[in-house]
Amino acid sequence: MSTKGWPYPREVAHRGGGVLAPENTLAGMRCGLAYGFRGVEFDVMLAQDGVPVLMHDPLFGRTIRAPGGVLDYPAQALAALDAGSWLSETFRGEPVCTLLQVMQFCVEHGLWMNVEIKPATPEVAVETGTVVATQVRQFFAPQLAAHEPGVNDAALPLLSSFSFEALRAAQQVAPDIARGWLVDVIADGWLAQLQSLEAIALHTNQRHLSAVLASEVKRAGYGLFCYTVNEPARAREILGWGVDGFCTDRLDLFAQTHV
Repeated sequence: MSTKGWPYPREVAHRGGGVLAPENTLAGMRCGLAYGFRGVEFDVMLAQDGVPVLMHDPLFGRTIRAPGGVLDYPAQALAALDAGSWLSETFRGEPVCTLLQVMQFCVEHGLWMNVEIKPATPEVAVETGTVVATQVRQFFAPQLAAHEPGVNDAALPLLSSFSFEALRAAQQVAPDIARGWLVDVIADGWLAQLQSLEAIALHTNQRHLSAVLASEVKRAGYGLFCYTVNEPARAREILGWGVDGFCTDRLDLFAQTHV
C-alpha cells in the first residue's frame, strides 16, 4: 500500500468520482468511497471572495452552465449553481463545495487527500497557494501537533500544483504539509525544482513517462505519482517501473481489479 517516498494509497480517485460522478463535488467523493478507494484527488481554486472551492476550470461551460467563471462569484453564489447535471440528471442540483466541506467529509470517512492547488489565473497563484495551504494547515492543526514523521503519514494530506509559485507559497505558510510537484513532462531541472520546493514526490503525466525516467526519480529518493491511468494493463506496466501511485477516472475497473 505504501512505499518509501510515498506513504499514501496507491490507487487514487481522480477528482473524487472519476467519470462516474460529477468531478470535484461531494457526490464525487461519495462515489470514490463507494468504490472502495481510500484516497481522492481534487482541484482547488479561489472564489471571488477568496474562499477556496473545488473547481477545475477557471471559466464555466463544461461542468457548470453559467456565465463567467470562478473569479466572478463569491463562494455562497457558487454553492447555488448546479455542478452535477452536466454529467447526469441523477446529479442535478449538486452544488459547488468548499475546501472546508470536502476536508470535513474526507476526514470523517478516512479518505486521504491529494489537494491540487489550481490558480484560476497566474496573477492569483501566490494568493491561491497561500490561502489553500493555510486553510489545510489550520484544519489539520490537531493532527500536525500529534504527528511523528514517518508514522501514519497518510493521516495528513498532500498539496500538489503545476504552479511553482503557488506551491512555493504553500511551502512558506505550511512547511509541515507534504508537497508534490506536478509536471506534464519530466524535463531538465526537475530534481532542482523538487529540492527547492522540499517536495516528497514528483507527479507526472503517465503518457510521457518512460522506464528510464521513472528509475531516475526513484533513485533520487522521491515518490512518483502518475495521472491519469485508466487501463489496468498500463497501471501494471508503470508500477513495474517503480511508480508508487496513480489516479484514475475508471473507478469501476480499478475497484474490481486492484491491478
